[in-house]
Amino acid sequence: MARDGRGSHVTPTERSGVKAKTWPLETHTRRIATPVRAGSALYITPRRTRYLRSPRCPAVRLIVDPQLREAFPGLDAHLVQVDGLRVLEREDRLDAFVPVLVQEFREVLRLETLKDEPHLRAYRDFYWRVGIDPTKIRPASEALLRRVLQGKELPRINTLVDAYNLASMKTRIAIAAFDAVHTHGDLRMRLGRAGESFLGIGMEAPAVLKGVEVVCEDDDGLVAIYPYRDAHRTRVTTTTTDTVFMTCGVPGISAPVLVEAADTTKEFVERFCR
Repeated sequence: MARDGRGSHVTPTERSGVKAKTWPLETHTRRIATPVRAGSALYITPRRTRYLRSPRCPAVRLIVDPQLREAFPGLDAHLVQVDGLRVLEREDRLDAFVPVLVQEFREVLRLETLKDEPHLRAYRDFYWRVGIDPTKIRPASEALLRRVLQGKELPRINTLVDAYNLASMKTRIAIAAFDAVHTHGDLRMRLGRAGESFLGIGMEAPAVLKGVEVVCEDDDGLVAIYPYRDAHRTRVTTTTTDTVFMTCGVPGISAPVLVEAADTTKEFVERFCR
C-alpha cells in the first residue's frame, strides 16, 4: 500500500503514450460446469480476476476467496502491471511536481475534516472490522495527507514509491505495489489464519496474525495484509523494473473509483519512472 514509513483494471485509453499491460478477464464461473448466478458466494464478477502477462511474470491472477466475499460484500480490488521501469532515488521532474500537488491538497483539504472524506471513512470502517484501530494505524493515503496538511515534508523513498504515493493521496485509494520478478504464481485474497507470520516492509520481526485480518498471498507466502501493509519480500526498490500494482477497495468504494485510481497510478508511474 502507499508507503509512508508505509491497479485491477486499466481502460484502453493510455494517457502517457506508453502502454501498460491489460488483458481479458477470466472468472471462476468459466471453470464450473453448472453456471453460478450473480449473488452466489461462488460468483466472481469479471473485475475480480485478471490475468497479467510478461516474460518475467508469465501469468498473474487476482482470485478473491468466496468466503471472504461473503464476509465483506462489496470488497473489490484491481491489478495493473507496468513494465520497463527505471527507478531512481530522486528525479528532477518529480521533485518539481511534488510541491505543486502538495499545494493543491493544502488548498482543498482541511486536517480537522480529513477523516470524514468518503473514501477515507470507508477504509476506517473496514479497519475496525479486521482488527485494526484506524486512530493508531491510519489508512495510507490519510496518513500521507495528514503529514502535508500539518506542514510536514512528504516522505520520499524512491521515484516509484513516491509516484504511487502521490497517486494514493490524489485518489484517496490504498495502493499496493509488488515487484513482479519476486511475485510467483497467482495472487489470492483471503482471510488470514491465526498463527500465520508476516514480515512487512520496515518490520524488524514477523508479526503473528490473529485470524481476523484480510491477506493477499502468492505461491511463496503472504505479500500483503490488506489493505495497509506490503511484504518485505515483494517490495519495490531502485532495482525494480516490472511492478504489479493493486488498487485496494473496501465496501463503500465502487469499482469505477478503483479503475480511476489504477489509471492515475499508471500515469504517475510512467511519467516519472521512464
